[in-house]
Parts: sequence; C-alpha cells; structure tokens
Amino acid sequence: MNREHLRSLFTAKSAKVDTNRGEAYYAKLYDQCKARLEQLKKIEPLRKISIKEILEDEGVSRRDFLKWVSATTAMLMLPSSFAPLVAEAAELMNRIPVIWIELQDCAGNSEAFIRSDGPKVDEIILEIISLEFQETLMAAAGHQAEAQLDDAMEHFKGKYLLFVEGAIPVGPGREWCTIGASGETFEEHLKRVANDAAAIVAVGTCATFGGVPAAAPNPTGAVGVMDVVNDKPIINIPACPANPANMVGVILHYVLTGQIPELDSLLRPKFAFGYRIHDNCERRAHFDAGEFVEEWGDEGAKNNFCLYKMGCKGPMTFNNCSIVRYNESVNWPIGSGHGCIGCSEPGFWDKYAYERPMADANIKMAPNGGVEKSVDQFGLGLLTAAGVGIAIHAAASAIAGKKSEGDKE
Repeated sequence: MNREHLRSLFTAKSAKVDTNRGEAYYAKLYDQCKARLEQLKKIEPLRKISIKEILEDEGVSRRDFLKWVSATTAMLMLPSSFAPLVAEAAELMNRIPVIWIELQDCAGNSEAFIRSDGPKVDEIILEIISLEFQETLMAAAGHQAEAQLDDAMEHFKGKYLLFVEGAIPVGPGREWCTIGASGETFEEHLKRVANDAAAIVAVGTCATFGGVPAAAPNPTGAVGVMDVVNDKPIINIPACPANPANMVGVILHYVLTGQIPELDSLLRPKFAFGYRIHDNCERRAHFDAGEFVEEWGDEGAKNNFCLYKMGCKGPMTFNNCSIVRYNESVNWPIGSGHGCIGCSEPGFWDKYAYERPMADANIKMAPNGGVEKSVDQFGLGLLTAAGVGIAIHAAASAIAGKKSEGDKE
C-alpha cells in the first residue's frame, strides 16, 4: 500500500446515509409497515411460541425489552414513532421461515450467538424466528437432515430467507468440499437451495467476500455468495464473526417492510455499515491529538492512545461494532487494546489482518486538515450517527448493568 493510497483512505467520504428523509416519507413508510404487519398477523405462526414467554423464561423484563426496541429502532435509522411497530415486528418474526446452510467456514457466526454467557435480547429474538434448517444446531443428521431441508424448501417455496455461512469453493479444489451422500459440491448445494429463496443473507466475511478460505494462495478458489448467485436479492453481513444485532436488524427490517434494507455498493446494509469505525472510535480524540501507541506496553498503551501506528485498520473499515459492540455490549477489540483488523472488508486477511506499523504515513492532524476536514464534510449525518450510537450503547449498557446488579443480588 503506497502513501498516496493510504491518504485517500483517510480522506474518503463514508457511504451516503440519509438519516432524515422528511415527514412525508416516514408517514408513508409508517402506513406501509402497519399494513405489512396486519398482513403477517393473518398468517398462522410457524412456531407456537410467544416472545413474552421466552423473555420471562430468560429473566428479561418488559421494560428491558422496550429499551432494546428503542435501541433497535435507532439502529435501523427510523424515527422513535416506529418503536411500537418494531416491537410488533419482533413478535411476528415467527411468521418468516429461515433456512441456514453452512459451507466452507468455522461455524463462528453460529457460535457467536449461541455461546453467550447470558442471552441478550438480540439472541432471544433469534430464538423466535422459524429456523427450519440449521446443520450445526439441529439434531437430525445424514439422510434425515437432507429430508428436512427438502421438506422446508418445498413447503416454503419462494418465501424463506436463506442464511449462508461460509465461503464457496469454485476453483480446482472445489471437489474437496461436498455435502450429503450424493457428493453435491458446495457450489451446487448453494445454487439449489438459493433457487426458491425469497432473499439471501450472507453471514460473516467468508460468505460475503470469501474470508479466510479465500486468503492467499486460496487453494479451493473460495468466493462469496454474490460471486455465485446473481438472480436473487442478497444482503451481506460481513465481520468475523457477524454481530447478532445486525442479523436481527436485517430480519426485523424484512418483517417490518417486506423488503431488504438499503445497501451500499458491497451489498451491506447501510444502517450497520454506513460509517467507518474510525468515525465512532472511543480513541479518535487521541488520533486527532497525535497521541499514538508506539510500542506494546508503552505509556501510550497504558493511557489508551490511538492504535493506528500499531496497525489498526479502523480508518479503512466500515462497521458498527464500535457502537453495538460484542458480549452484551461490554467491549470490542479496540476497547480491549487491540487494533481493528478490518474483518468486514473484502480481502481483509491478505490486506489488513496483521499488525503492520504505519508510522511513516504522514497523516495531518487537526487543525490543519486531515481527518478533521472529512468530519466537517460529513456534517449533520455524522452527528446523527453519533447520536444513534450513543442511544444504542446507553440502552445496551443499561440492560447489561441491570443484569449485573441482579447477579450480585
């Protein structure tokens, strides 16, 4: 990466995110959402389970649920008046069938939401959806599992959301990756299951851009879903692993509107990937002040200075993990002292995922331009995004804090 290219990354504008489309737009959208939910209510639930029962079983109060609703409404960049509709949509998620397949991956995205020490509301909501097939979680195996998949595809033909986890080998090594007794390759398997899907959600960086399997020398010719399927709506939710909050956000948006969310040029939902990590990083002030960690364990590290010179890729990475965080919103990589590795960007393993010092980048600091200049250009949109982040983080922290107090008692 040469110096000029590096400078262009710092001064590039974020994808345009219109967070205020006017009263007329939202009034029309509100009516559309309301009609959509009324339509869903007439459909028999695929799973006889209510969100109220699950919340009570997990010890989550109605008040905590409503805090989550407020935070999720903000994350989806909707006005607060949509909160009742978001709550209603969460209760109707059991009307949407989901088929989840795994290809060339480590199952890390499945692990991310089933291995939490105490389920968040996001994870509880994922229990509501009608998960018709999931190889990692289901008890059936072999021919029984194949029959379950065939039944689900036939019964919900044209209606199911297809979640795909893992890359697809299409190179000379694709014959190493097959599934089932028939020896169907992953590519053939994806195309067959995708054929009758309403839309496809590619979860994790392997499914979106090839991820680690596509790293050099890429022996299997691994690619993402959008490189194989081109006749279906595709939503990419990259990151390693993908954040459950963003998975829930995509499903909720589909339940609420019947449409996929607004996407950027890489098919990522703008509500989650519309801003750089750098723009909402808690160490951003140290970057602007020219205060960097120069060596692991130095005074800068002890004072939580900026990690850019230690290889942090926050300025090149678009993701909302600095806002929603992980593990019940407790922390995220930069918060725990490690720089961003750019895991939600294409080709991240080869381009970004190592500690490459960039101390000679000669980045201008405030007040002479540099990143501060781009902040001015972002203007109100950036301020709105920061407000969204504060709202989400505040609500998540309140829930986590309350649970912590409960544990102490």
